[in-house]
Amino acid sequence: MDLSNVYFVIGTSYAGKSTIVKNLAKKHNGIALEENYHDEKLPELDSKEFPSLTYTRDLEDWHEFIRRTPDEYVTWVNNVKKECETVELQILEELLQKPEVQDKKIFVDTNICIDTLHKISDMEHVLVMLADPEIGVHRFFDRPDPEKQFLYQLMLEEPDPQAALDNYREILTRIMSKESYDELENSGFKVIYRDENRSQEETVLLAESLLSIS
Repeated sequence: MDLSNVYFVIGTSYAGKSTIVKNLAKKHNGIALEENYHDEKLPELDSKEFPSLTYTRDLEDWHEFIRRTPDEYVTWVNNVKKECETVELQILEELLQKPEVQDKKIFVDTNICIDTLHKISDMEHVLVMLADPEIGVHRFFDRPDPEKQFLYQLMLEEPDPQAALDNYREILTRIMSKESYDELENSGFKVIYRDENRSQEETVLLAESLLSIS
């Protein structure tokens, strides 16, 4: 694949990945592959080939989803990332073959791992965005998006809602660990740190300068 017009964004929760992808695509009349863009392929995936990605698709009782132990959940998340990488690269390859996107910049909020990005891309095309892991853990259910509120309501329906919430916060703590943060920070790619005092426009300019986007 010719990835010369493709810019990947990775990082932690609450760092602004989705926002920067949307804003860069809008400013440069490009294409935004937003968070979980692999979902478009979900209905056609084979559960034997993609057991982790299709787990939620085929789930009959969502309470099972939140009742898993932190170990079970983290293992599932790691496997989802691996399967997502395969699907996301397939989608990207299909997109790049379309004549109408040949000269457009593509901005990708991706699950593709650091090692793969080093193989297929370079310093000028990958951006890491980081926020304090504690923000993600403590403000996870503050967001109004339907998925998070759906999970929150499921926990409130449990026989012991507080135990369910505590279990999920432990899951979030494992996922948003200092180890994961350090791995991203030391990935070798350019980094933008969350700053509440920086506007979205200023973040776009910062991203453009780091990636030499004109």
